[in-house]
Amino acid sequence: MNHTQGIRFELAPDADQCVLMGRHCGLSRVVENFCLETVCKKWAQRKAEESYGVTGDDLTKVPWSAPALEKEWRAAHPKRFPWFAENKLSSRVPKEACRVRAAGFSNYLKSKKGERRGAKMGFPSWRKRKHGSRFRYDADRAKPLNTRTVRLPAIGDVATREDMSWLTDRIATGQARILGATVREQAGRWWISFQIEVDRDDLNKHRQADAEAPACGIDLGLKTFAVIKNSDGTTEEIHAPKPLKAAQRALKRANRKLARSANDSKNRAKARTRVGRLHLKVADRRRDFLHKTTTRLTRTKSAIAVETLHVKGMVKNRRLARSISDAGFGEFVRQLDYKADWYGSRVWKADRWFPSSKTCGDCGHINRALVLADRTWGCPGCGVLHDRDENAAGNLLAAMLADRTSTTSPGSCPESRNACGDPVRPHSPESAAVSEAGRATATTSLRLTQRC
Repeated sequence: MNHTQGIRFELAPDADQCVLMGRHCGLSRVVENFCLETVCKKWAQRKAEESYGVTGDDLTKVPWSAPALEKEWRAAHPKRFPWFAENKLSSRVPKEACRVRAAGFSNYLKSKKGERRGAKMGFPSWRKRKHGSRFRYDADRAKPLNTRTVRLPAIGDVATREDMSWLTDRIATGQARILGATVREQAGRWWISFQIEVDRDDLNKHRQADAEAPACGIDLGLKTFAVIKNSDGTTEEIHAPKPLKAAQRALKRANRKLARSANDSKNRAKARTRVGRLHLKVADRRRDFLHKTTTRLTRTKSAIAVETLHVKGMVKNRRLARSISDAGFGEFVRQLDYKADWYGSRVWKADRWFPSSKTCGDCGHINRALVLADRTWGCPGCGVLHDRDENAAGNLLAAMLADRTSTTSPGSCPESRNACGDPVRPHSPESAAVSEAGRATATTSLRLTQRC
């Protein structure tokens, strides 16, 4: 089966190539802003015509689509932007910039009509220099020549700092093809990201998760990144490197130096690059940790139960926002999702309101008095002392196993059992009433997402 994925390599351009790539970044930004300006003007003109009673084909047409925007650009650039032809810049970059803007307009209109899932999309905004330097090529216009060189239209052959054998070998054998490429600059360094379609069946057949491997429940946290409860009764702990916390001292010094430098000076540019490289290093360390952890889990576990965290709401806590962002919970679950698809594992997600930490794994009593500061707690129902994180991981595992074997709808089985075979639902009238009251205010239904 073919999968679409991205693969990134760092470039090693010379000084002239850096200048050319910088010009193409500026070109992409100018074209995107031109498209937005054109749409805004024609939309305002159309509204004015409607107010005067103009109807039908007499109304000004708004160029929402990529071909229409590209047509507007071709008509305007000889007079408004003569430097485009004078500098012999690639014609593929404006084409992709128009496509990016058209996608933004389409997402906005679909979101406004309720035809698009997810968060509401706003109207596209103006792109500024501070929003990042990047430009795109369509199809295979940008392509690797060998394991250490890529050819970029209107720029030339650019060396890479990394070996590209993984990509070039699969392109040569027909296992992969390039769909597009994005060139990006961050903190003075350049990368190219290829969007490729690759047949991963052959790649993954020797990396499949063992069907007899243990299932596990994972509780994510800040003190311990992940507490893992396995179906064989063992418990693991994974500690995150916390790269942002480790870099706080260096970032503080670098930001202080940046704040004290003169505006528009060379020293300020150097200080800005220094801050950017520190943040880049933080992001690289976090990405490396998450990729290695998720790959190991999806290749060694037959099924993984995780909770659905509302990260956007969690970061509203100003005392924990930095630590939550540093952990990367959302990216962790996202990587688990697609890697489970690759390696034949399963990812099961509990409902956002499932009380994994508050539910006693022995008797099923729900301790509604539990607060975030309580790392251990004794169950009022049976008296068992629980470690908060281990108990939550065990409850997630038990709920997943019960959901996989239950013949009723997920989350509604009154006889759900934990990994030891004991019931996790309360049976006493008092605790059952509490459970039903909680269910009335916040659904505890669970859903099974199978990645095969």
